Amino acid sequence: MLGLACLGPEVTARAETPRVLPPGQLPQDRRLAPLKDLDGYFPFTPPANAAEWKARAARVRLELSVALGLWPMPEKTPLQAVIHGRIEQPDYTVEKVYFESLPGFFVTGNLYRPKGRTGKLPGVLCPHGHWSDGRFTDSGLEAVKKEIADGGEKYEDGGRSPLQSRCVQLARMGCVVFHYDMIGYADSVQIPFALAHGFAKQRPEMNAPGGWGLFSPRAESHLQSVMGLQTWNSIRALDFLTSLPDVDARRIGVTGASGGGTQTFILGAVDDRPAVAFPAVMVGTAMQGGCTCENACLLRVDTGNVEIAGLFAPKPLGLTAADDWTKEMATKGFPELQRLYALLGAPDRVQLTPLLQFPHNYNYVSRAAMYEWMNRYLGLKFSTPPVERDYHRLTAKELSVWDDAHPKPQGGVDFEKHLLQWITQRDQRALTADQSSLKKFREVYGSALEVIIGRTLASAGNVAYRCTQTNQAAGFSIEAGLLRNETHQEEIPVLRLVPARSRNHVVLWVDGDGKSGLWAAGGEGELRPRPAVQKLLETGVTVIGADLFEQGEFRADGKPLLRARKVANPREAAAYTFGYNPTLFAQRVHDVLSLVRWTQTTGDNRRRMDLVGVNGGAAWVAAARALARDVVHSAAVDTRGFRFEAVPDIYDVNFLPGAAKYGDLPGMLALGAPGRLWVTGEGPTSPALVQTIYKKARGTRNLTAVAESDDAEMQAARWVLAR
Repeated sequence: MLGLACLGPEVTARAETPRVLPPGQLPQDRRLAPLKDLDGYFPFTPPANAAEWKARAARVRLELSVALGLWPMPEKTPLQAVIHGRIEQPDYTVEKVYFESLPGFFVTGNLYRPKGRTGKLPGVLCPHGHWSDGRFTDSGLEAVKKEIADGGEKYEDGGRSPLQSRCVQLARMGCVVFHYDMIGYADSVQIPFALAHGFAKQRPEMNAPGGWGLFSPRAESHLQSVMGLQTWNSIRALDFLTSLPDVDARRIGVTGASGGGTQTFILGAVDDRPAVAFPAVMVGTAMQGGCTCENACLLRVDTGNVEIAGLFAPKPLGLTAADDWTKEMATKGFPELQRLYALLGAPDRVQLTPLLQFPHNYNYVSRAAMYEWMNRYLGLKFSTPPVERDYHRLTAKELSVWDDAHPKPQGGVDFEKHLLQWITQRDQRALTADQSSLKKFREVYGSALEVIIGRTLASAGNVAYRCTQTNQAAGFSIEAGLLRNETHQEEIPVLRLVPARSRNHVVLWVDGDGKSGLWAAGGEGELRPRPAVQKLLETGVTVIGADLFEQGEFRADGKPLLRARKVANPREAAAYTFGYNPTLFAQRVHDVLSLVRWTQTTGDNRRRMDLVGVNGGAAWVAAARALARDVVHSAAVDTRGFRFEAVPDIYDVNFLPGAAKYGDLPGMLALGAPGRLWVTGEGPTSPALVQTIYKKARGTRNLTAVAESDDAEMQAARWVLAR
C-alpha cells in the first residue's frame, strides 16, 4: 500500500487556486518533450519468451486492425472480377484485371501466368510502391544505362521497369503473379494521386455531416484513411489471387519495395494467408514511411516497422537494405528479428541482404535475393539460384485495363464522399450487430477503445503521491501534491480536499479547467469550494482534483491550451502526428486512469470511488470509467451534447481518431455498464445505445438521465451521495 507523506507548513487557504509547484516550474513529465515523428527512432525489443511474444503480437495486430479500419474485419462484397486482354509472350502471358474491393471501387492490375505448367501453382502478390507512374513506370534509356554501368541492372528493358521485371521472372519460375495498382497510380483513377499521396491542406468543405472526405476530422473519427483503403485493396487482391483455379492458396508470397514494402509487411501482419514475405528497402528503425498512404492515426503509437514485420514470424521473411533509411538495419533491427525467430524455433527463416552500395531500389541485385527466397520457401525446386533474363517490356497502353469495351469508372469528390459514407454505413451495420450481447459489445467496442486511448487500468502503471504542502480551511484540509506515474514518467499536480470527518468515500472531480474547477470565487476575492464540492465535503467525502496534461500548472503562460501540439511536418494530415503520438484527449484519460489507480491502491482502505465529469470533463470520465469499470462505483457526467464526430479540427483538444466509429461518446458511456451512471446534457433520456447495453447488462436501475439544468453539478453531487 502507498502511504501519504506531506511536506511543508500548514497555512491558511488564500484567495487563489492553491498551487502545487512554484510559479514558473512545470511538472517533470516526459510528455512535455518534443513529439515523435516518422523520422524518429523505432527500436524493437524482442520478448523474453514465446508466451510473451504471443500476447504482444496479438496486441499489436489488434492495434493495426483498429488503426486501419479493419476491426472487426469488414464484410467482403463480391469481387465481380474481370480478366481480359490476354497478351501472349514466349513463356508467359499477361492479362488485364479489375475487380471491386468495395462496391464501385476498383482494384486494377496485371496477371502474369507461366506457360507450360499444370496443376496448382504458387501465387505471388506484388504491390508496387512509389515508382513514377506505378505499374506503368519507365525510367528511360539514359537512366537505365547508368544503372547498368553501376551494376544495379543488367538489361535495358528489364532495368527500365523493375516492377515488370520481377513479375516476368516470377512467372517464368512457375508462379501466378498479380501486380496491382496503389490508389491513385496508373489505372487506379477514382481517388487521384494528388489526394492519396500528395495531400497537404485540410479541405473544410469536405467535413460536412453525412458527406466528408479523406483526411478530414470526420473521416479520422471513423478511422477512414488512404492507408486503410490501400490495405483493404491488398486483402481483396489476395482474395482474388487465391480464388484463381490455378493458384495454390497454401503457397502465397508477397513482395514489394519502398511503399510496396510497407504494404507487404502490413498485409503479412493483418492477414495470415501469405506464406512467404519479402519487403524490400523499407523495414528499419529509422524513417517509417513518408507518404500519406503509409500513415494512419494510431498505427505506430507504441510500435514500429521492425516489430510489425516481426508479426510474420515464424514464417519466412526476407529483407533488403540500401543506402537509405534502412542502411543501419544490419545492426539496428535485424539482430532483434533474428533473436525473435530463434526464440520461435525458426532461426533460418529470416534473412537480410544489405546492399548499401546502391541507393533506394528494387534493382536486379535485390530482385535476385528475392527470387532465391521465393524459390526456397514456395517450393519452386530450382537447384541453382534463378537467374533473371531479359524480356519484351510492355508499354502503359499495352498494360492498361481500361479501353472502349472496359471504360474507366467515375471518380472525384462526389465519389470520395459516397465511398466513405458507404463504408460508414457498412461498419455501423456490423457494429450494431455486435451489440447483440454484453460480451460481444465489450469484446469489440471495448477492445477498440483500449487501442484508441492506448492504455487500460491494468497498464496504467505504478503511481506514487508526494504531498508538498497542507492548507487548512473551514471544515476540511487542502493537500497539494504531485502524482507521479513511475511507469510512464508522467506527473500531474493534484489537490486533495479532505473533510474533517472523512467517511472513506472519494470523488475524483474531473473538470475542463483542471483543479481550479474545484473552486468558486466568493466575496472580496475569497476562494471557496464550488457548491457541489462543498456539499460532498460536508457529507464526509474526500474530493480530488488535478491538472491533467496541458491543464493548469502545465501551462507556463497560465492560458488554456486551445489546439493540440503537432509535429513539424507541414502537411495537414493528422496521421503524421497521431500515428506516432497519443492524442491530447487520450493523454488526459491516461491521467484520470492514474488518479483511479492511485485512489485504488492507497492505504486508506477506501470503500468507494466515484467519478464526476463536468465543464468539458465528461468525455474523459466516460472513457476512463469504461476502462476501469470494475473499480469505479459510479460516474456522473454532464456531456453538454458533445460528440467526437462533430470535432471540427484535427488539432482540437478533443480530437480522437476512431471514437465516432465505435459509438461515439454514448459508446464509452455504455462500456461502463452495469455500473451506476448519472448523465445530463443528452436530453430527458440517455442515448439509445446506453439504454440498450445497460438493459443487456441488467443494470437499467443504475442508469439515471436528467434534462439539462443550471444546477447540474449540484444534482450530480446529490445523486452521488444518494447511494
